Amino acid sequence: MTIRIPNDMPELVDIRHHLHRHPELGLSEFKTSDFVAEKLEAMGYEVTRGLAKTGLVATLRNGTGSRSIGIRADMDALPIMEETGASYASLTPGLMHACGHDGHTTMLLGAAKLLADRRNFDGTIHLIFQPAEENFGGARLMIEDGLFDRFPCDAVFALHNDPGLPFGEIYVREGPVMAAVDECRITVNGRGGHGAEPQETADPIVAGASIIMALQTVVSRNLHPVDSAVVTVGAFHAGQASNVIPERAEMLLTIRSFDADVRDRLEQRIRTVAEGQAASYGMSVTIDYERGYEPTVNHAAETEFVREVAKRVVGEDKVRDIPRPMMGSEDFAYMVAERPGSYFFLGTRRTEKDPPLHHPRFDFNDDALPIGTSLWVELAEAWLASSGVPA
Repeated sequence: MTIRIPNDMPELVDIRHHLHRHPELGLSEFKTSDFVAEKLEAMGYEVTRGLAKTGLVATLRNGTGSRSIGIRADMDALPIMEETGASYASLTPGLMHACGHDGHTTMLLGAAKLLADRRNFDGTIHLIFQPAEENFGGARLMIEDGLFDRFPCDAVFALHNDPGLPFGEIYVREGPVMAAVDECRITVNGRGGHGAEPQETADPIVAGASIIMALQTVVSRNLHPVDSAVVTVGAFHAGQASNVIPERAEMLLTIRSFDADVRDRLEQRIRTVAEGQAASYGMSVTIDYERGYEPTVNHAAETEFVREVAKRVVGEDKVRDIPRPMMGSEDFAYMVAERPGSYFFLGTRRTEKDPPLHHPRFDFNDDALPIGTSLWVELAEAWLASSGVPA
């Protein structure tokens, strides 16, 4: 039987629009944190602030149960100039909630209100409002600040809206669900000169172009065909004039993978290819390679738990499996590496022409607020039932 918890909280839309008007970047979510903390304290939660600078945890206990659950929502925005034209558009030029974190925060606040009012659980709820998902790895920083030592959780859960998925559907997957992400800056060190006398130079643009083409073979010729990976050159900068050969050329790469050995192999081959191609042109390279977020790997039991709860909330026909891991990345990876948990997706598509995430015209679908709110309430209450299994 589908259980859609009634949502008679019209203020949820007002909350979401308020957050949308006032976006803040990672580790600078001061006003957002103040706003969220004030709401939670008014509901009766014990609020602890200052984890990862602007993060906070709201704790609610009921009964005598020893079980505990953590539910995470991210709060940060992106450095994008908004083009939605909405009446509640960002009031901060150059910043906007282009990934729906305003919706994530609102849904968890809505769930917080219902959980506090209903008190239909036995145990401890920790609501984790996390900063800096987009850039600085706020999840990792909160863990380093003692998140799970100070707020023990038997399991942790998080969701993300997806405007590319049908509205109201829940998508789950056990095992790898989001990729590890690394970044690389390759600088080709050449010798500049006049464009009319290339024989007197060491042209870093030619060498850079050769490196870019050779990098296309790293995945196709150096990895096993069944291993998933992406190597993308997203930027190439060199020179300023048509008749000047520059001293240097620079390229920026994003590298995505799931397996630790594959990840190491990618770095080794990128270094070898860049150095070898540059050397063949009589040049050298400087390589700055930075490991980013780990892959997000969902636990089987917790993912199955989400699946069963979601069926109760949206209906069995609207709960689906993600067919393959996604090449995007997510710092919730650090939380599910520390505690059992699952990361899943809520479809929010309005039309086939909806802008994607991180687009200047993206706007979270307010019609999804009751669904996410209901799902969090049902999941928390079911997890803290005596058996820990949905009835």
